Amino acid sequence: MTLYSRRTTLRAIGLAAALLAGAGSMAVIAQDTGDRTSVKIGYAISKTGANAGGAGITTLPNYQLWVHEVNEAGGLEMPDGSRLPIEVIEYDDRSASEEVVRAIERLATQDNVDFILPPWGTGFNLAAAPLFDRFGYPQLAVSAVTDKAPEFAARWSKSFWMLGGGHDYTEALADILTDQHEAGTINNDVAVISVADGFGIDLITAARQSFADAGINLVYDVTYPVGTTDFTPMLNEAAASGADTFVAFSYPPDTFALTQQAQVAAYNPKVLYMGVGVGFPVYAANNGDKIEGIMSLGGIDITNEAVMEYRARHTEFIGQAPDWWGSVITYNSLQMLEEAIKRRGLDREAVAEELSTGTFETVLGEVKLEDNQLRTLWFGGQWQDGNFVAVAPSDREGAVAPRLPKAPWPAQ
Repeated sequence: MTLYSRRTTLRAIGLAAALLAGAGSMAVIAQDTGDRTSVKIGYAISKTGANAGGAGITTLPNYQLWVHEVNEAGGLEMPDGSRLPIEVIEYDDRSASEEVVRAIERLATQDNVDFILPPWGTGFNLAAAPLFDRFGYPQLAVSAVTDKAPEFAARWSKSFWMLGGGHDYTEALADILTDQHEAGTINNDVAVISVADGFGIDLITAARQSFADAGINLVYDVTYPVGTTDFTPMLNEAAASGADTFVAFSYPPDTFALTQQAQVAAYNPKVLYMGVGVGFPVYAANNGDKIEGIMSLGGIDITNEAVMEYRARHTEFIGQAPDWWGSVITYNSLQMLEEAIKRRGLDREAVAEELSTGTFETVLGEVKLEDNQLRTLWFGGQWQDGNFVAVAPSDREGAVAPRLPKAPWPAQ
């Protein structure tokens, strides 16, 4: 989930290849913990630039919370029962994929960290994947939505993909729309706009197929460039299409702007589904009860006591609630890493094997990856009574029924 162009990502992957070519062979070494005083964990994260908003809500706070809680407990537990505190080495990637590549290379070859946590976003994780693999580091790619996850997991055996693929989310949406059409709530027409980057491309490509398979009419299909701020023409065209459903595969700045501009334009589709940012706490703070009925990716089972207790701890320590989608999955991945280290020590090869094959008790319950992928996920959510609740898959325990049609915006 990151703002990046395919050209930028290809440049970053090219830089990664050049760095690897010059780095030579690096062995993955099982490290003796006898004379150690800490475990070095590094990461490059978007603290400034266009991606700072998303990284600063979904990713960085969970890194900080996890490190705090581990160190409060005495550190990471080793197989012999001893504990070592975490020492953090952090770089700001400045929302540039080339900086991600450089920082990860520096963490691996100069800082010699024990483990590297992943960057925020699909494009950045793809740009970094060859380096994680070549230097022998497990890559817990949480904030990355891609239908190529099975291919990537096979190519980079130490990579782990935690957020599913575009088709997971679009098939879940298609199921909801089909049910609502059959109930007579909405017509069978959908208007879609999508950001012209990796996330948007993956989602709209999947949506075209999912909607076609479900017999849903895609009557408006427009992509927009990264950095777009005026969505009024697209909203007007979507309204003129007659579609009862409007979908935006958007990033946080776009999602926030679309929400405001739809209100100004008095655009009231019966189903309003938007992308990244709908589940952010600032989205609810900015829009109050106007968010009721808005749908997006993700969601939370609010009856899950462990998840809600995690949310409370996060809010208390960070001073802000986590988001309602990727935050808890990020924290889950860190718990998996912590347990894998407890079982296998600091040997990165062994830890990667444990992550791939082991079963873990985390905030999400019992977790076991399938071909290096987390598959027990919520693929659709909706704001209901102040909570962004999970509505899809509808047959999973904890799901609630969507409330549609969405109520019109209050008069301006």
